[in-house]
Amino acid sequence: MSHEITTLAELDAVYGEPVKAAQINEIDHISDHYRAFIEASPFVVLSTCGPEGLDCSPRGDPKGFVRVVDRHTLMIPDRRGNNRVDSLRNIVRDPRVALLFLIPGSGTTLRVNGRAHLSVDPQLLASFTIEGKKPRTVMVMTIDELYFQCARAIVRSELWNPDKRVDPKTLPTPGEILASMSDNTVGGEKYDKEWPERARASLW
Repeated sequence: MSHEITTLAELDAVYGEPVKAAQINEIDHISDHYRAFIEASPFVVLSTCGPEGLDCSPRGDPKGFVRVVDRHTLMIPDRRGNNRVDSLRNIVRDPRVALLFLIPGSGTTLRVNGRAHLSVDPQLLASFTIEGKKPRTVMVMTIDELYFQCARAIVRSELWNPDKRVDPKTLPTPGEILASMSDNTVGGEKYDKEWPERARASLW
């Protein structure tokens, strides 16, 4: 007997109907309540899809960095990084995107689905300037649907509990990981030692 679920009917038999709150909290525009979550969030996870598969990437800036343009449009600046631009490559080829907003201290998260394109409009880039640095692109997202997610995952994980923070010293460092994957030609102790200053100088 197979224990794999292969049909929607089998899945529905396990979970049943969504609770009432989960059926009424989805809308196709940015309400005042949902806008409050977006403007309070300093961190969002961006999900995209492309020919090579799926990608999930973090985005962070001072709270409110995701700009609410109107009830159907969001804008997100793309700050300096490692230039892999996996998410951006995907958006150019497939506009479907999803966002998960996290707000430190709040158990409620916000999920947003829609379509996006990238802009290099000079005035738009300049409007997102921080410490004299402009983003290279801005993602312009048209909202299809958004809804809040209840706090159970945050509560179970104790994500915001300071007593549950992991000591970074118990984890492999980026330098150690890179060294092990490159026969010590990239990374190492020097990489880790220099990273804080390198990040500070290239944050924006």
